[in-house]
Order: sequence, then structure tokens, then C-alpha cells
Amino acid sequence: MTTAPARPEAEPRNALDRYFEITKRGSSFGAEIRGGLVTFVTMAYIVILNPIILSGKPDVAGDSLDFGAVGAATALTAGVMTILFGLVSRLPFGFAAGLGINAFVAFSVVGQVTWPEAMALVMINGVLIVLLAATGLRKAIFDAVPFQLKIAITVGIGLFIAFIGFVNSGFVTATGSSSPPVGLGVNGSVATVPTLLFVITLIVTGILVALRVKGGMLIGLVFGTVLAVVVEAIWKIGPRTLDAEGNVVNPGGWGLTVPALNGSPVSLPDLSLLGQVDFAFDFGRVGAVAVVMIVFTLLFTNFFDAMGTMTGLAKEADLADEKGDFPRIKSALIVEGVGAVAGGATSSSSSTVFIESGAGIGEGARTGFANLITGGVFLLAMFLTPLTSIVPTEIAAAALIIVGAMMMAQIRFIDFADFRVLLPVFLTVTVMPLTYSIANGIGAGFVSWVIIHALSGQSKRISPLLWAVGIGFLIFFARGPIELLFGASL
Repeated sequence: MTTAPARPEAEPRNALDRYFEITKRGSSFGAEIRGGLVTFVTMAYIVILNPIILSGKPDVAGDSLDFGAVGAATALTAGVMTILFGLVSRLPFGFAAGLGINAFVAFSVVGQVTWPEAMALVMINGVLIVLLAATGLRKAIFDAVPFQLKIAITVGIGLFIAFIGFVNSGFVTATGSSSPPVGLGVNGSVATVPTLLFVITLIVTGILVALRVKGGMLIGLVFGTVLAVVVEAIWKIGPRTLDAEGNVVNPGGWGLTVPALNGSPVSLPDLSLLGQVDFAFDFGRVGAVAVVMIVFTLLFTNFFDAMGTMTGLAKEADLADEKGDFPRIKSALIVEGVGAVAGGATSSSSSTVFIESGAGIGEGARTGFANLITGGVFLLAMFLTPLTSIVPTEIAAAALIIVGAMMMAQIRFIDFADFRVLLPVFLTVTVMPLTYSIANGIGAGFVSWVIIHALSGQSKRISPLLWAVGIGFLIFFARGPIELLFGASL
């Protein structure tokens, strides 16, 4: 039996191709550009959503952040960090203000400190992440994670992405009762025009992807957006809002974004929030233990959300090896920590790798060149906020469902014959979407893996670092009672 000769590796076309390894990774400039645009389209909602979460929330001093200023800072940070990550790590992972982290800052941290102090804590969290990555400890912890859990993280993120898409589209809604807590659309049916357009966009995009049409996902998103603009122009559906009593006004309206352009499409960005941080904490108002627990929570959420997201995206892009490692992982982890520092410095909350980057990967992006496109459009978005708001979240949600399905396919690499593996994997995959947190899913998987293996005669399979991380996650899950206990004793 003779061995077939190895295929000669294609020569790079130019220095740019050589630097980003575009041809080497089986990609092309066209695929990278399309992927970068698709990633931006699926991430663009953060320019609207982040201000909704962060602005208008008074801190302990009664001050709040301006909506427009947060939007401009969000776009600026996302653009700069996405480009920086692409240049340094050469991976197609977009950056923006991390969901979950921004909510924790807005609804938990700011209740105890001022906005400048809160952003200073975000920066401290980022510095710690950079130190862990630079010393190799973050990579060591990453290596200590069993292969099955890494795959489970990928699958869990896929379900999490899909759940976000279903909720953003209005296809899945809260029922307001304990059982069932969620349901289909309105009273068990697809009863709003925006949700119907989501379904149409999902079907059209799915067909294009199934037929392997180049740019299929981008074509589907553009088709859905144009259709939404036409529908809004004819029927004037308008936004879905809440009145002073918290009742829904116009329940059949659009969610975060109305697909209509009003006024000038260009506006100058308000960058007044840059540098608005305060490291002089008032420990008389907020105890030292409370500050430590805030940083601890930020660190764990940022640390493991990003690790899980990078693992899933690298696997989806076929850039990870059998251990889950991917090219330039150390530099990627360091830059991710820098994103937290940058997010705090601009008052836009920690900037981290976005799971929506999977949409661009699904479109063909394989290198950091796609990040130049995504980041460049984010920088333009500072001046074109009205245009950015045209794409409805209901339309962008269709791409998230497609990506979630693609990532779900990774589960085929796990052997479920051993229940010691099955239960931690199951918890990882299900806890993520059900608690709306990647960190919670990873923590449930880690803790259950350590406990089950230790108490079933397999303690030798647990590395010391995995023990440490498992204990750390136990503290993470019990941080509320711990903070109350120590806070009351000091």
C-alpha cells in the first residue's frame, strides 16, 4: 500500500496574505470580508443594547451615564479591540461589551459604588486577567480542562446563542408564571410581524447555507433587513415599549430596533466618558470585602466566559487541535484581558470576545483579516448610529440560530458511555442557556466533574489546577452568602 503524496501548500499571494495566513487556512480575501461584515451585522445590536443596559441607572451618588455617550464609547471600544485582536492573534473573533458582565455592573455593582468606581473595578479585573495570561497560568488552567468539557462548552455556547436568538426574535417569551416559565411567541403562537419576519429570514438563510451559497448568511440578513424596512414603511408597526407602570405598550412592535431611518444618518460621536474612572474607593461606604467579591465575580465571569467562547469559536473555525488549543492562544488571552481594561477606561464595561463571531466564521472567516473589516465598520458606526440601528434584532437573531445549530454538531465527538462524563457534559450544556450565563455552565461542569470523579475512584484523573478551579467556582456560586457573612462580621 502506497501513501499518497502530500498536497503542496498553496503559496500566499502577498505580504498581507502571508501575515494573516489567509491562503494557508483555506480562506480567501472575499470570504474574510464577507465573514467580517456578517460578524458586525450580528454584533451591531450591542451598540444599542449596551446603552440600554448601562445608561439611565443612577449610582450611589445619583449620577447616571448618557445613552448616546455609552453608544459611542461602545462602538469605539469594539472597533479598536476587534482590530487589535485581529492584528495580534490573527483570529476572527470580534470584541464588544460583554453581555452578562455589563448587566452585573449595572444592576449589582453600581448599587454599591459610583459609575467611575465601577469602571475602575472593571479595569482592575482586566489587569488581573492580563497577568494570569502573561504568566501562563491562564493557559495552564485552560490545558487542565478535560477534552470532553471543552467540547461541552462549545455545544453549550451553541445552545446559548440559539436561546439568545429565540428570545431576541420574540419566538420564545416569558409567560409570567412559574410553570411554564417560557412559551412560544404570544399565547403559544407566532402572533407578531417582527417574529414572523424572523421565521422567514431564518428559513431563507437556512436554505442558502444548506445550498452552500457564498455569502448565504449575509444575503439572508440583508434580505431580512430590507423586508423589515419595507414592512415598517407600509404598516408603521413601531417599537415595543413599557409604560410607567411596567405594562407593555404595542406588544406587536419591534424589540430594540425599529427598521426605519429618521433624520440624518450621520452624527458626531460623544466621547465624554473616556477616562471617567475613579480608583479612590470610599471604603466607608462600601467595605473592602464587598470590593474584593465584586472583583472576584468580574474575574471569574470574564475569565471563563472568554475561555469558553474562544474554545467554541476556534473549534467552529476548525482552528483548534484535538486538545482544544488554537494558534497564538497566549497572545489571544492577553489581548482579551486588555479588552476589559479598555472597556473600563471608556465606561462601556468589559470588552470581550463575542460569541456572535460564530456567524462570521460560518460565513467563511478564518483569520484576523476579518477583524479588520468588523472593527472598521464598528468605528464607522460611531458616526453612523442611525444606520446601525436599522437592522432589527429580530432579523439578526436568525443568524444566531444558524450558528447555534452549527456549533451543536460538535457534540458528536463526545463518548457518552461513561456517566462520569455524561453528567458534567449535560450540566455544562444545559445550565448555560437556562441561567443565561456561560460562566455558570462552565462552573457547573467543572464542579460536577471534580466531585463525581473524586468520589467514584477516579481522583487521579483530576489535575491540581482543576481542583483549584472547582473550589473557585464553589466560591463563585456561593459569593452572595459569603459576602453577607463576612460583611456582617466586619
